[in-house]
Amino acid sequence: MKTDTTTFYIPLENVESEHCALIVDKGLATLPSLTTHTVELNNRRALITTETPTTAIPEAVQIIRGLGYEVTTVKATLPVLQMSCASCAFNIENGLKFLPGIISAAVNFAAASVTVEYIPTLVTQEQMKTQVQALGYDLFLETTAAASEDLESIHEKKYNALKRSTFGALLLSLPIVVIGMFFMELPYANYIMWVLSTPVILIFGKDFFVNAWKQAKHRSANMDTLVALSTGVAYLFSVFNTLFPEYWHQKGLHAHVYFEAAAVVIAFILLGKLLEEKAKGNTSSAIKKLIGLQPKSVTILGPDGTSSEIPIAEVAIDNIIIVKPGEKIAVDGTVLQGSSFVDESMLSGEPLPVKKEANDKVFAGTINQKGSFQFKAEKVGAATLLSQIIKMVQDAQASKAPVQKLVDKIAGIFVPIVIGIAVLSLIVWLLLGGENGFTQGLLAMVTVLVIACPCALGLATPTAIMVGVGKGAEQGILIKDAESLELAKKVDTIILDKTGTITKGKPMVTDIFWAEENEGLKQILVGIENQSEHPLAEAITAYYTSTEPVHIHHIESLTGMGVKAHYNGQYYFAGNKKLLLENKIALGEDLVLQTEKWLDEAKTVIWFAGSTHALAVFAIADEIKETSIEAIKEIQNMGIDVYMLTGDNTNTAKAIAQKTGIAHFKGDLLPKDKADFIKELQSKGKTVAMVGDGINDSTALAQANVSIAMGKGSDIAIDVAKMTIISSDLNKIITAFKLSTKTVNTIKQNLFWAFIYNLIGIPIAAGILYPINGFVLNPMIAGAAMALSSVSVVMNSLRLKYARV
Repeated sequence: MKTDTTTFYIPLENVESEHCALIVDKGLATLPSLTTHTVELNNRRALITTETPTTAIPEAVQIIRGLGYEVTTVKATLPVLQMSCASCAFNIENGLKFLPGIISAAVNFAAASVTVEYIPTLVTQEQMKTQVQALGYDLFLETTAAASEDLESIHEKKYNALKRSTFGALLLSLPIVVIGMFFMELPYANYIMWVLSTPVILIFGKDFFVNAWKQAKHRSANMDTLVALSTGVAYLFSVFNTLFPEYWHQKGLHAHVYFEAAAVVIAFILLGKLLEEKAKGNTSSAIKKLIGLQPKSVTILGPDGTSSEIPIAEVAIDNIIIVKPGEKIAVDGTVLQGSSFVDESMLSGEPLPVKKEANDKVFAGTINQKGSFQFKAEKVGAATLLSQIIKMVQDAQASKAPVQKLVDKIAGIFVPIVIGIAVLSLIVWLLLGGENGFTQGLLAMVTVLVIACPCALGLATPTAIMVGVGKGAEQGILIKDAESLELAKKVDTIILDKTGTITKGKPMVTDIFWAEENEGLKQILVGIENQSEHPLAEAITAYYTSTEPVHIHHIESLTGMGVKAHYNGQYYFAGNKKLLLENKIALGEDLVLQTEKWLDEAKTVIWFAGSTHALAVFAIADEIKETSIEAIKEIQNMGIDVYMLTGDNTNTAKAIAQKTGIAHFKGDLLPKDKADFIKELQSKGKTVAMVGDGINDSTALAQANVSIAMGKGSDIAIDVAKMTIISSDLNKIITAFKLSTKTVNTIKQNLFWAFIYNLIGIPIAAGILYPINGFVLNPMIAGAAMALSSVSVVMNSLRLKYARV
């Protein structure tokens, strides 16, 4: 039988020549799932024909990317509504992957969201929404939200409805339990319990039955299926026994009713869901705190000098914003005038306020303390550092740890297996249970369906990840994905870049020696260096900030040596030793001896001279950060090997290594050399973390198992890295490793208890202990246990929130 083929266009980004097109075409030829394929260079797209688009398109994208070319895709994290357990997440994931154009889909049950990568020309978010709705769930799309209802209000409405249903079910279940346990001989007791349990089943518990029916229509099942089957069977069996008691009396049996079991199971599970929703809300508190740091409005200064208040959404680049004491800074920018101390703890995790003056950077979400100042807006909206942090944390919380893949597979088959065990329990009781075999078997079947809890499995990993990523953000550690958080605890080797990682990344004057010193010479020196853009010149001008420079008209730059200046009929020189020797300038024995000492310490020496002899020498070095030595020692105490790799010369590398206690170091390295060294370590079985801050570190960061960027470094390094230390403090790496250990331990604890609970609970519910000691588990107890299992997993994850790292 012939299958229909369909043609699709995959948009390509960087295929810019016939040669590139030929490479992509040859790569696509290796895919047996494609019937035909061509690359249209003019349109920058690959045309493929296939019978299996849902697998062929992701395979084609993987091939194209593997060849070094890029496909135009969109990544989005969309809120999912009406999920009730991990099986729901599995169903939605598989349902979305069925759509042609979806490259990947990952549902996070705890975060109630799905992260999708898709080709926008092949599939739209509206089509995804339709697909998810067909499965019995829904996607929240801001563009289609009815009556502009936001996600927060939808969740609030759902939570309030759940609260009403829970309290209603508990209120009606209490008298049913009292009658069922103590007043069974009461006239019309069965009818009273029937009347009281009906609203519990059909009103407060109706969502279980509605959702179970939706699942059944699509030949799938979830936790709602288990609850609906168990309580529905118990309720209908009780109704039958109430209306037709003589059927059992003729067989010499008593017509038992289980209205109390059906009602209490619904009440307990609703209570568990209520507690679970409350606890799950706490796991995302870090995101709520970050979002809460964004002010609603700002005060801007107009061109005419008048101030006005506008909503934050209307702030534009180059607006002048006035910040008063106690206000939150709205966007990123540079201080123009005024000064203050700003609390930047939300960025760095450090409690001490930072002084801000003219030309200093300020960031959205930080809090102004005592003074007031004006600053120019430079990054607004989604471009601010705070917005990027929020996005990064949201993406990380929605990502999946590798261990979750196994859990997802188990969750996908969990409900059908439980239903099978429940039916098998009924059959075994019917065959071996004697005259009460049917009622006992029915009770066992109901109890098995009630006690099984796929939620605990589904919540075990994502809740711990959400709390761990959130705690990292509060500490000034941005974690991009769950995989790096899980892997960090396994790191046994750490590679540190030198400049900007161990050191401050900014040359500073460390020592000065004047042969003859006066204010006039200082003014001339600063006047010369002020007109140079060299970083070493900036170090000298930064040192003499209180010295008023003279204006020098005639300056000549001498490549590789320094500068020559003419002022008041005299020549002056600032640069290296070679510059002075070539101009036959006397160095002076004291100055030479001093510079030799500094050179031994791997410092750079700048000479300042007049027309005939040297006037002063300056030692300039990239100083080691105050916390680096302590942090490196602590990392080594954790049993992690520390290496320093740098593009700087070997003498400088050796001096820094000796000062910081690093035994292994290499200098004069190119970016590729760093990546090759990491590969070499990985080939020996090492799990390597790379810490860097520059563009030259990006290759090594991409190669490492765990990549960590310094927050004050280049954007490229931060983009490549899986973790970012906002404050650039090496001590935060130790915090990240400890956080990883605690998070992974929490995941293992959660999974252990979730598996153990189901492995022990389900056989006991089926009646495995009955032949030994006559014990049969009550469905009401099973319902309570099921509710508590999910809550306990979330609560265990929340312990991580208060753990010391």
